[in-house]
Amino acid sequence: MALFLVFLLYGVWSSCFSLGKLALDCCPPVFLTGIRMFLAGVILLAFLMFKKPNSFKLPLKYYAALCVLGFFSVYLTNICEYWGLQHLSAAKTCFIYSLSPFFSLLFSYLHFKEKLNLKKCFGLFVGFLGFIPVLKMQSGASLTSSFFSISLADLAIVGAAVFSVYGWVLLRVMLKHDISPLMANGISMTFGGFVALVHSFFIDSWNPWPVAEGKAQPFLIGLAITIFVYSIFCYNLYGYLLKRFTATFLSFAGLLSPIFASFNAWLILKEPPSPVIFLATGIVSLGLFFVYQAELKQGYIRIKQP
Repeated sequence: MALFLVFLLYGVWSSCFSLGKLALDCCPPVFLTGIRMFLAGVILLAFLMFKKPNSFKLPLKYYAALCVLGFFSVYLTNICEYWGLQHLSAAKTCFIYSLSPFFSLLFSYLHFKEKLNLKKCFGLFVGFLGFIPVLKMQSGASLTSSFFSISLADLAIVGAAVFSVYGWVLLRVMLKHDISPLMANGISMTFGGFVALVHSFFIDSWNPWPVAEGKAQPFLIGLAITIFVYSIFCYNLYGYLLKRFTATFLSFAGLLSPIFASFNAWLILKEPPSPVIFLATGIVSLGLFFVYQAELKQGYIRIKQP
């Protein structure tokens, strides 16, 4: 059942790259990050205030830590993601975003002392081989600056992956202190969204708000969908799964999502699926199998419900 939830998480999550591209036709990326995350955080905190008011009785240091979580996993992650998404296909963005296992290994070692073994290293190596062909795909970006063969848009998505993984590792630390995923996500989203809105106020044209003329209705519809499907459902399901699996395994499982992203982009954006994405995802899935076996043997993955 737990593995099914992992597949469900990334099946749903991957659709947000296509929805995000549609939303970016209506408003700039910083404003989109701010309004979506701030409203999602307020909804979660209002729910907790009504159902579990005692959840707010936390030491001040935990509130500070959750604000740090919001700065990395909400503010920096989403700004980099949406900026890069403007110049890349939804499927390629999703795949580059899935570089996270390689950064997750480093952060998990630093925070949790999770060890590498030969089988896990081999699985990661196989996964990296599967990733290489995707970088050679046409980025679709209109940028002229590049770093070797990697565009600035590619680097922005890599940055989003780094900030995202660090945020998930911080969240796992918070969960070990018996803070509920709802509380952690509520505070971090509200803070990260607020910082993004302040940022947007200084760089975007608020007249009266930074939404393209004539696109208010599709923007509001897309905003509602992404808030409830992505910010509330996916974030909190991820928090639940962090109690069962390591951040490394969950981020590596995310490499399966480009198949879902390609299918969603075909349905929503009419972007033709790329055979390279499917081939690369198949190779990465083989690497995932080795990583899963290694973490299961090391005892990092829990088989039974907590």
